[in-house]
Amino acid sequence: MRIIVIGTRGIPNFQGGVETHCEELYPRLASMNYDIQLVRRSCYIPEDDHLTEYNGVKLKDLFTVRKITVETLLHTFLSVLWARKMGTDILHVHAIGPAIMIPLARILGMKVVFTHHGPDYDRAKWGPVGRFVLRLGERLGTRCASEIIVISDVIKDSLADKYKRTDTNLIFNGVNPPVFSENANYIDSLGLKSRKYVFTLGRFVEEKGFDLLIRAFNELNQKEYRLVIAGDADHELPYSKQLKKLANCNNVILPGFVKGEALNQLFSHARLFVLPSFHEGLPISLLEAMSYSLPVIVSDIPANKQVCLPEDRYFTTGDENSLKNCLKDNLKQNFNPVDYDMSMYDWDKIALQTAAVYEKLKKGRKREK
Repeated sequence: MRIIVIGTRGIPNFQGGVETHCEELYPRLASMNYDIQLVRRSCYIPEDDHLTEYNGVKLKDLFTVRKITVETLLHTFLSVLWARKMGTDILHVHAIGPAIMIPLARILGMKVVFTHHGPDYDRAKWGPVGRFVLRLGERLGTRCASEIIVISDVIKDSLADKYKRTDTNLIFNGVNPPVFSENANYIDSLGLKSRKYVFTLGRFVEEKGFDLLIRAFNELNQKEYRLVIAGDADHELPYSKQLKKLANCNNVILPGFVKGEALNQLFSHARLFVLPSFHEGLPISLLEAMSYSLPVIVSDIPANKQVCLPEDRYFTTGDENSLKNCLKDNLKQNFNPVDYDMSMYDWDKIALQTAAVYEKLKKGRKREK
């Protein structure tokens, strides 16, 4: 069965939750004898990246402009036309922005699976027009997709409530088994000591709440621990510039976008992981931290509540004082690894669940009239 995947910037080693999701999922599906072709955005491809295949997944680079207002719409439009030309059994569309083109794909005769990764219109970077387009994408994708995958109960309930779409497939995000690293050469290069830093990572966008974390951490007035924020901005906006300036003024370590052994070391030696987000789908970074048995502190948004942590692991979203108190209470304790139940976040199981959606659609049980 041929599957063409659109809606992601690309794989491998691209920053972002959707990108990580696709990088983990599709090689597994390719190993199950699915013919997977994933479309990447040309403007994000490094000059030395000449890949045409990654772990069994065929890669196709299509043009778009790296401009926040038109990038996704233009690339998705061209991707749908390319998929129609190439022919596919199923077009798999990720995220609500690209979902705005699902009606076009259906008009062109394609069966479409739509994965809803979260209500992106809640992100602070979008103005009224952007929010309107994203809400429209959610509405059109939900109403027109042949099958829908949602990554959390929160999204599942939202689509049932707003659009009366009750036949969605709940398939969580996943996480790989941790690769604990006893090496410390990378964290040494950053001037860090094992268990003496607080860690987080993600895009430098307002809804991640990293500025809130910096201020709350600074209010502790302690000298024992450092704060490390890995990641960067896809588009250099005023917020990301201000965040970097705030970090530099407060002695926060910004190692940039990290993967592989460097990321393994950062997780393996951290004292605490913090996710102060205002908006998430089901955050893979949090699942990664849990897989490393790290104590975590997270905002009390519905997506973070999905993982059912003890109540003292949550702080009031957007409340600097609440976050500061959580940090203070945790850091005064001795480090103790936490044993989380990660069984529902297994990528191999998730690949099988996704394959079941494909097979169900292939048999034409739903919405093919």
